[in-house]
Amino acid sequence: MPIMFKRVSVLTLLGLVIGSIVGVLAVGFVDAVLWMNDLFAITRDSRGQVANPAWLTALTIGIPTVGGLLVGLIALAVAENRFHGPIDAIRTAQRLDAAMPVKDSVLSTVAAVLSLGSGASVGQYGPLAHMGASLGSWISRVTRSDRSLGRIGIACGAAAAISAAFHAPLAGLVFSREVILRHYSLRAFAPIAVASTVGYVVAHGVFKRNSLFRVDELVVASPYEYLAFIAMGIAGAMLAILFMRAIEYAGAFARRLSLPVPVRTTLAGLALGVVATQLPDVLGIGQDVLRLAMAGATYSAADLAVTLLAKLAVTALCLGFGFAGGVFSPALLIGTLFGALIGTGAGSLVGEYHSAIAVYAVCGMVAVTSPVIGAPLTMVLIVFELTQSFDLATAALVSVAFANLVAYRLYGRSFFDVQLQDKGFDLSLGRDKVIVQQHSIRSLLSQDYTSGNVDNTLADIREALITDKRSEAYISDASGRYVGTLSLHRLMKLTATGTALNELAGQYADPEQLVLSPDASIWTAMSEMQDFVGESIPVIEDGKLAGVLFESTVVAAYLDILDEIRKEEHAAA
Repeated sequence: MPIMFKRVSVLTLLGLVIGSIVGVLAVGFVDAVLWMNDLFAITRDSRGQVANPAWLTALTIGIPTVGGLLVGLIALAVAENRFHGPIDAIRTAQRLDAAMPVKDSVLSTVAAVLSLGSGASVGQYGPLAHMGASLGSWISRVTRSDRSLGRIGIACGAAAAISAAFHAPLAGLVFSREVILRHYSLRAFAPIAVASTVGYVVAHGVFKRNSLFRVDELVVASPYEYLAFIAMGIAGAMLAILFMRAIEYAGAFARRLSLPVPVRTTLAGLALGVVATQLPDVLGIGQDVLRLAMAGATYSAADLAVTLLAKLAVTALCLGFGFAGGVFSPALLIGTLFGALIGTGAGSLVGEYHSAIAVYAVCGMVAVTSPVIGAPLTMVLIVFELTQSFDLATAALVSVAFANLVAYRLYGRSFFDVQLQDKGFDLSLGRDKVIVQQHSIRSLLSQDYTSGNVDNTLADIREALITDKRSEAYISDASGRYVGTLSLHRLMKLTATGTALNELAGQYADPEQLVLSPDASIWTAMSEMQDFVGESIPVIEDGKLAGVLFESTVVAAYLDILDEIRKEEHAAA
């Protein structure tokens, strides 16, 4: 009983601490971005306060360009010159020893603030989720009581960040489990729920921050509109795929240019600034644009279409060329513009009785965003928590269902999952296999083997094997490089055929058909060992024998990992 009480207390306190700190930092992150946007005339209101047109043009072009240069310089200090984001939180959360790097996480967060503050067309929610996950990872390390707390801490941080940003604690809870953690353990539920709730209370109750959007009580005016919502889900999936492919293409094109990262981000900032001189609504997060599009009175159908295409293009450019930011916010805006565009023609689609443009805007928003981030339940909950409208949530659910169905078949589960697949991290294979793939065999290597060199005689090797009571000897040359294996069985055959025992072992050592690297995963080792027959497997690093691997050791390690996974997923405390 005392042990259970301690575990419950630790988990609750973990969620409380992470939720509080992440909630404060999330508010600070957003406020810093908004302050910079107002200072540098990124937002609509701040642009209207700049009286000199020439000065406004200079700011519009210059600020994103300078911001791109600064962000690119920061990227040089990050591992692989790549800023971290949700995919890194997802990947780390699938490890038994989950720990996110401090330096790269801090630099990625700073770069995201600079990117968003200087008007880059990237998202804030991805960096917020990553920042929260990183902080949760760091805080959970302090307890040092359980390896699984690292994964729970990551999920708590992501939940608190999303909850604080959207004012949606249920959505934050589901997002962390649907996108980051990828399982629904009872043990993780309580601390994540606490963190998400506390993050919401900090942002909404303590700092009085406004939600992303607010709409009046809306209802679906006609049952025939659900057919339109289904069509919007399918069309939204196609638009989401176009958006994700555009980012991939921009990234591939940027890599083919072979330019230094600061040059790439500077060029992207310059191009964004030039476009923004004609279409300033493409700058920054675009929350004011989202609210105006949802209201349905500011933009014509042509304005919506042009802004949608321009936003999609410049977002792909900024992300592909190396700005720090996410895909969540741009997808929200692109989806809202798409839905509002459909809403302007609702009368011709469903007749005289049709819902307000806001209904179509919300359905378009979730239809595009859900396939991008791979979180259908999260998007429906965001709609419900922000609008308190069951009708609107139901309409959103219809669009989300068909959007994810189509996008999954034509593209994949999400933009994050496809990125991870490109890095050899395929979550579709199942969580057990993914975690086993993250553990190398290096720690399983044994030095308990019989060794020899090419200058030893066959008699020497036979004597060593008999003394060590083994059936195989691993032969190396004078420089220590592995040459091959000489088995006791082969020695007996050589002796039977009249081979002299004073001959050198190097002439008869045969390279093993199965040789592994120390960095090979446990899963790879198990797959390769299916048809293996022998005492042990040589593990070679830089041409030299790093040790040997026993089949029993690999199986035991695999079963230990599975046992720990099951304990985490099914334990209540």
